[in-house]
Amino acid sequence: MTAGVKGSLSGGLMDKLLNIAEKHRELTDRLADPVVAADPGRYREYAREAAEIEDVVQAFAEYEDILRQMGDAAELKAADDAEMRELAALEYEELAAREADAADGLKRLLIPKDPHDHANVFLELRGGAGGDEAAIFAGDLLRAYSRYAETHGWKLMEVSSNEGEMGGYKEVVVQVTGRGAYGRLKYEAGVHRVQRVPATEAQGRIHTSTCTVAVLPEVKESEVEINPADLRIDVYRASGAGGQHINKTSSAVRVTHIPTGVVVQCQDERSQHKNKDRAMSILRSRLVQAQEEKRAAEQTEARRSMVGSGDRSEKVRTYNYPQNRVTDHRIGLTLHKLDQLMEGNGFDDIIDALTAHDQAAYLGEL
Repeated sequence: MTAGVKGSLSGGLMDKLLNIAEKHRELTDRLADPVVAADPGRYREYAREAAEIEDVVQAFAEYEDILRQMGDAAELKAADDAEMRELAALEYEELAAREADAADGLKRLLIPKDPHDHANVFLELRGGAGGDEAAIFAGDLLRAYSRYAETHGWKLMEVSSNEGEMGGYKEVVVQVTGRGAYGRLKYEAGVHRVQRVPATEAQGRIHTSTCTVAVLPEVKESEVEINPADLRIDVYRASGAGGQHINKTSSAVRVTHIPTGVVVQCQDERSQHKNKDRAMSILRSRLVQAQEEKRAAEQTEARRSMVGSGDRSEKVRTYNYPQNRVTDHRIGLTLHKLDQLMEGNGFDDIIDALTAHDQAAYLGEL
């Protein structure tokens, strides 16, 4: 790197990138070692580690090349020839713009990737404060998520539900399958508040209700070990939609993880075996989520609880129907297109903004 040219990356980030590049060189040397090549296990491990940082190393090499070119152009700007100085100044300006873009790209590459971002997801919606209106809103919100899933080509399947007396759901669990489902929907976790005039309100008064949303990535069986002795499995007759068959057979399954007290039930499938498999999948997701939250707390990252109590004061987003307004309180974003959002067409605007906010916060810490 030519002396005297300093890019827009901080010294700390440059040191981090230099360390990553050095690690990649070490891994490459190990992969070339005949002893390692003769050990398939070690070779795969080193190859995996090298592949994980390959993009960063390549981008950093390109960034360093830009800095070198900037250094050369800076020297030419001091040349005796006026025409040469002018050309060098133009080249330096162009390179400076490329350096800024390359620096931003490197910062984004340094943001750690959530290993579950591409996973399927379980959405759990529960009516909170507001009684029947909260259950109705839970149903409306589930419909909006269903429409949003359709726009991304994801499939949505109900796992279990407890319908409200006036419609909607007191509680409903659905599985969303499709690449990238968790990476997008994870931002929906929290308490959602609705302000509107209920259909049953004769005086035309606006009511406030809440719905809590939990978002759990579907995890592989290998990611969490569950001792069969820690489980209590009950089967029972399913209730609700499904015709005569669903009520005549004991196909519904309830799984209780005794050490943690976590209870999962599934009644959507006619097959008891399928219901058990799905219930176990949800249980694994909840246990992994609990482990991650505990680890985050131990690291004093102060991650907020995903669901909360459902109290009106705990909210991540407000849906105001009279004003056709939706406000995400985590980033202070307000959009006046609630009607579009409830048709599944406005979530990406909010999720993109939340993603950008998270990335900016992490880069600030770097």
